[in-house]
Amino acid sequence: MSEPARGPNTLHADQVAFWSGEGGQMWLRSEARIEPTAAALGMHALAAAAPRPGEGVLDVGCGLGGTTRALARAVAPTGHVLGLDLSAVMMEEAARRAAAEGLSNVRFAAGDAATYDIAPASIDLLFSRFGVMFFGDPPAAFAHLRRALKPGGRVTFLCWRSFKENAWALVPFMAAAPFLPPLPRPGPNEPGPFAFGDAARVRDILTTAGFADIAIDALDQAVSLSSGSLEEAVSQATEIGPLSRAMRDASADARARAIDAVRAALKDHMTPDGVRLAAACWVVRAGNPR
Repeated sequence: MSEPARGPNTLHADQVAFWSGEGGQMWLRSEARIEPTAAALGMHALAAAAPRPGEGVLDVGCGLGGTTRALARAVAPTGHVLGLDLSAVMMEEAARRAAAEGLSNVRFAAGDAATYDIAPASIDLLFSRFGVMFFGDPPAAFAHLRRALKPGGRVTFLCWRSFKENAWALVPFMAAAPFLPPLPRPGPNEPGPFAFGDAARVRDILTTAGFADIAIDALDQAVSLSSGSLEEAVSQATEIGPLSRAMRDASADARARAIDAVRAALKDHMTPDGVRLAAACWVVRAGNPR
C-alpha cells in the first residue's frame, strides 16, 4: 500500500522537528564549510535591505547569527535586532558569539516564525537569508510576520530559485541518485529549500499576505563547495543538503558507490579555487503599506 500524501503542514512540522534537533546539530558541526557560501550570497540581501541606525529588525531563520550580528552593527547604537531560529542549540551559540563581539543590541530566541509572538508594529525591517521557504502555509506566515512590521516597514529576503537552476545541489544529486533508495521529490509548492523557485508564486504569496511594492531580482553567482580539495567538496555535497538524509539511509555499499559517482561528477568542476558550481537565488523586497 502506498503512503498517503503528506500535506504542507505535515512537511512543515517535519522541518520544525528536523531543525529543532538533528538539523541544528548538523549545522553547528558543519558551519565552517557552509557559512562562506551562504555569506557570499547573503551580502547581496543585506545590501538590498539597507538597515539604518535606530531601526528594529527581525532576522528569520538566522542560524548561528552571522547576518543578525551584521544587522545589529548596522542599526547601532539605538537600533535593536531579534534573531529567530528553530534550533535552541544554534540560538545559544549565536548569543555567545554576539556577546563575545560586545553586541548589546541583539538577542536570540528559538521559535517558529510562522507563529512566534512578536509585538504588532514593532519592527522596521524583516530580514531572512534562506529562512522563509519552509512554511506550511506561506501566505498565513507572512501575514503573521507583516503584522509585526510598522506601517511603511519593509521585508527583504534571499531564497533559492528552482532546483534545476542550482547546480551546487543538482550535480551531486543526479550523480548519486541511481545508487540510493528512491529520493522524495517535493512538489513545487511544498515546504523545502527550493519552494520559492517560482517568482510568480513568491509574488502571489506576498500579495496575499498584504505586502506591496514587491521587487524580485535574480542573483546568479558561482559558489565554492570546497576551499581547495575535491574530497572536501565531496564531503560537503554528501553530508549536507539535499543528499544527506538519503546517504544516511543507504547501505554502506550504496553510499560508497554514490560517493564515487559524486566525486567523478564534481571533478569536472574543479578550479584552482576549489569545486565551483552555479547558485541561483531571488533577492526579494516588499513593503508594508502605510
